[in-house]
Amino acid sequence: MKNIVWHSGKVDRQRREELLNQKSKLLWFTGLSGSGKSTVANQVEERLHMMGKHTYLLDGDNLRFGLNGDLGFSLEDRRENIRRIAEVGKLFLDSGAITLCTFVSPTREIRDMARDMVGEDFVEIYIKCDLEICAERDPKGLYKKAMSGEIEDFTGLNSPYEEPENPELVLETDRFSAEELAEKVISYLGYKEGENEDS
Repeated sequence: MKNIVWHSGKVDRQRREELLNQKSKLLWFTGLSGSGKSTVANQVEERLHMMGKHTYLLDGDNLRFGLNGDLGFSLEDRRENIRRIAEVGKLFLDSGAITLCTFVSPTREIRDMARDMVGEDFVEIYIKCDLEICAERDPKGLYKKAMSGEIEDFTGLNSPYEEPENPELVLETDRFSAEELAEKVISYLGYKEGENEDS
């Protein structure tokens, strides 16, 4: 872009990470609506918090109340939704935070775009669950609305979801509890249960 230059402050990411005693990562939870993305991410964040780690959770619904309130659910709008979130995620990484993102992010192209933008600290976590079980859970009543025609472009029904091909983690919420799956994420990050910054 013309006439703008990135401003680098005296306090950089490395110094923030040293202060926080952690390495920042961006954990990208993807999966169908009702698969358990937010449930698992909340468990992970709670455990990291108990271990003295600085975290922040970027929830798909929450960001559509503000930053992305002008976007719909077409594939084009979903791509822009994810582009904005990846940019925000990069800022959170720079702050030193372990950032958890819960977004359907339905296509591989969209998720690859986010990975390319974020870089090596992007951790793709596929929350795997059969569509039938997601529809049975239907915590927000969205499947019922989609099936009755009230919602168009609903992922898994009349809009595609492409499963990740090489995610860092696959968590099956129709086979394991959120607590068990959270342990897998904690272990992947190299932390141990009960660990805190005073130990």
